[in-house]
Amino acid sequence: MAARRALRRLRNIALVASALLVIGAAWFAIEVHVSAPLSEGETDRVPARSQGPDGRWHVGRNWLGRDSLGLYEAYVEGGELERGLAYGALASELIEEQERIFVGRLREMVPGAVRLDYLKYFTAWYNRDLDEHVPHEYLREIYGVSRSFADAYDFVGPKYMRALNYHAAHDIGHALTDLAMVGCTSFAAKGERSADGQLIIGRNFDFWMGDDFAREKLILFIRPDEGIPHVLVSWGGFMGAASAMNLEGLTVTINAARSELPYGARTPIALLARAIVQHAATIDEAIAIAAKHEVFVSESILVASARDGRAVIIEKAPNGMDVYDPGTDLLVCANHYQSDRFKDSAPNQANIRESDSMARFRRMQQLVDSAGTLDPSNAAAILRERKGFNGAELGMGNPASINQLIAHHAVIMQPTERRLYVSAWPYQLGAFACYDLRDVFARCASGDGLTIIRDTARTIGPDPFLITPQFAEHQWWQQQRTRIASSVLAGAPITLTAQETQRFVAAAPDSYITHMALGDLHRARQENVLAAERYSAALRLPVASKKERERLEERLRACTLAAAEP
Repeated sequence: MAARRALRRLRNIALVASALLVIGAAWFAIEVHVSAPLSEGETDRVPARSQGPDGRWHVGRNWLGRDSLGLYEAYVEGGELERGLAYGALASELIEEQERIFVGRLREMVPGAVRLDYLKYFTAWYNRDLDEHVPHEYLREIYGVSRSFADAYDFVGPKYMRALNYHAAHDIGHALTDLAMVGCTSFAAKGERSADGQLIIGRNFDFWMGDDFAREKLILFIRPDEGIPHVLVSWGGFMGAASAMNLEGLTVTINAARSELPYGARTPIALLARAIVQHAATIDEAIAIAAKHEVFVSESILVASARDGRAVIIEKAPNGMDVYDPGTDLLVCANHYQSDRFKDSAPNQANIRESDSMARFRRMQQLVDSAGTLDPSNAAAILRERKGFNGAELGMGNPASINQLIAHHAVIMQPTERRLYVSAWPYQLGAFACYDLRDVFARCASGDGLTIIRDTARTIGPDPFLITPQFAEHQWWQQQRTRIASSVLAGAPITLTAQETQRFVAAAPDSYITHMALGDLHRARQENVLAAERYSAALRLPVASKKERERLEERLRACTLAAAEP
């Protein structure tokens, strides 16, 4: 009798628990649901595309093709939903490929189905109010693009939610990883620092999600019904501005700064930068737009204006904003703040002491000083520089160098001439293609944009380093480094043969990253003596930052203690 009552009680508890789970799931779904930003009766049908004799895909006057340098180029026009739908139709394969890479990279960084599910639900909950902080025109544009997202990744979330969340990936990524994927460096010069006296801007965008992600760059020319025609240097499905210029000669680039983990959704920084490049012609207009938005994380937005003939850094943080203008002909931006409001703050001072930001900042200043006056050619050479301060050998891939050999893209911009130079794969080592914005938009408006649209006479050739055996070995080294890191993260460390280990070390013997990677591999395999030897070797080489050195020292201590245990 007692047993029967106990079973009945357990059954009732199970029923109540099941009901609570169903109610909780329904409540969660309602809370994180994002409604389509459509007017009543408005259609969201994806238009059909066709391939023309030029090899490009076309939807009306919109098109997408690939240049001989390997850069994808696209042109879209019209209202925000119309643009998004057309772009999605044109770039559907690129969008699917980038999502495949992005999701695959997440699986490597967050191994295990349970943890990945946790991240998925955490992100959905965390970003549940994201649509309230994104300008309505971009909600509609992104929704249009999302209509062409692949069904294969619906397990991550509904297409529109995925599209919105991907636009916040830069922000959340740099808050969670403390700049590990986003250590960018940029400059703006004018007057005596510029060969023609006019503004010139250069930047490396070091947002790294693997070589496959960086391989496919998309140059997107947009003529909106409302706002200024502009160009974004982007990738499939991303409508934010990482590096951008408009037809009025205003440029925008973004550099991450140290941030606390944000408590809730705000405006993704790339969409704030997009609003600036679409709607501002002057620095004052850019500042006014930036002031209207709250942001997830701390960021430096370098804005240059042909109309004003100068550049400033808008330093934007969750707790406020300031503008930095040195009042000189040179402005350098890394990943720390310089304005009166933020430069002496505890997080910024810690960032300067502990990260590699100041090392790149000082090296950039040194390179610009040694160049004399800047033009596109020597600007490209600066962005490709792999050595450290005073020409010190750092080892390839060192985060303290200007060129870390991870960049998604590098750009050089001349706002007065409306010229944009974009690096082709790989990284910033490939040729820089030149686009004259006045020419491109004029030809697209007249329907004469269906030939080569870049200015071939102004192409900057590839870095000679590309054809060296050293670079070929570096590519192999990078693949092995990624393979090692992925296996360690997954809890299934690989075994390298003696020959593979020897080759891995020989490919980058003066890089601390080589020995750190091998140390991590040995540690994961509980080979503590070998791990300690590798960590010691890493610490004898130039380590990128104080924080990185402290991590290595802590791993060395742990392995030394573990090796001493009986």
